[in-house]
Amino acid sequence: MNSLPLKENLKKYVRIDDCPIRNVVARFSGKWAMLVLCVLSENDSTRFNAIARAIPDISPKVLTETLKNLEKDTLVRRELFAEVPPRVEYSLTDLGRSLLPHIESLLKWAMDNFEAFSH
Repeated sequence: MNSLPLKENLKKYVRIDDCPIRNVVARFSGKWAMLVLCVLSENDSTRFNAIARAIPDISPKVLTETLKNLEKDTLVRRELFAEVPPRVEYSLTDLGRSLLPHIESLLKWAMDNFEAFSH
């Protein structure tokens, strides 16, 4: 239990540059980013179309944007193979893999409590 008064405790959210929710968690906590990370966690590397098949309700544009953002945040690695036609594969970086146990805990909680939210 935090012993700081409420006003003091809430100050951590006011400092925009130092707020971990705004600057770290928000980058992967969206609906699509977390799903993409889960799909990538199941294989060493995955092609774009395989990710799209695993998440059929994501548009190609949104998937592309999500992968670019995850790559920019160094959670995902994009590898281009010089073949004809070109082949691109995505995989988790070490940083992305280090996030998985935390996502898995959240997913377990979501599965355990799904009925409470499905009304």
